[in-house]
Amino acid sequence: MRDYLSEMKNLPKNHEFFIGFDSDGCVFDSMEVKHKECFCPAFIKHYNMQSASKYAREIWDFVNLYSKLRGCNRFWAIYHSMKFIANRPEILARGCKPADTADLEVWLEKESKLGNPALEAYLEKVDSPELRQALAWSKEVNARVKDMVFGVPPLPGVKEVLKSASQKADLIVVSQTPLEALEREWAENEMDCYVNLICGQEHGTKAEHIKFSTENKYAADAVLMVGDAPGDYKAAARNNALFFPIIPGREEESWAELLNNGLNKFFSKEYAGAYQQKLLDDFDSSLPEKPAWEK
Repeated sequence: MRDYLSEMKNLPKNHEFFIGFDSDGCVFDSMEVKHKECFCPAFIKHYNMQSASKYAREIWDFVNLYSKLRGCNRFWAIYHSMKFIANRPEILARGCKPADTADLEVWLEKESKLGNPALEAYLEKVDSPELRQALAWSKEVNARVKDMVFGVPPLPGVKEVLKSASQKADLIVVSQTPLEALEREWAENEMDCYVNLICGQEHGTKAEHIKFSTENKYAADAVLMVGDAPGDYKAAARNNALFFPIIPGREEESWAELLNNGLNKFFSKEYAGAYQQKLLDDFDSSLPEKPAWEK
């Protein structure tokens, strides 16, 4: 059995600098196809939202693509979506009800490795129809992703950044996607050669990926996280690391900025301060907190 913690803690330090890259929605423009064709259809099916599918889809897309919740773990996405569903009279009027999330909340607070293996192990100790439903949904999502999502290349500029950055920094993937999908997607695009480690949901939270891979190895201003979601920024902030946002809807522009300016400022220790703050301000304004239907 793989020891994911040791993989991170024993990661060799070959350079002065370290960069973590999120994968879905950041390196790959795969968030739309995964959520709209895989996650959401399975969500509507397993949570009996067929009669209100229009509104259920609107909520799922807002939570996972078009809000400050973007990029959250799939099981947290169920939790957040149910809270929105409970407050949508259009959904309730069609006879749909939000699922009870009490058991899910308990597990979410206890577990950091929020994936199917951890949930399966938990269900060996606890009998919960609610969590079995979540696991069945998650397994179908994985099957749909494997069947549907292939041939998605990295965003323009990504390979150039990886080639350049790998000359001066140790690189890893920091993601909440299942490891099998990550390893397949990075290998089929011949990019796994640039990273020292691929961390998925089995390795724990994104904050833990950064912490255990960098602790007692790199100076704080020599650690950078590149991501497209507020959760990526929070993971960096928890480790006092720097953050470069890939802004949703402006991905090509963001990767060009990282290649042409961001990396140079990072490697010359001129990243923190006004430069990073401007990027963070643009990022914050790009994703709303409240959905349009609440305005």
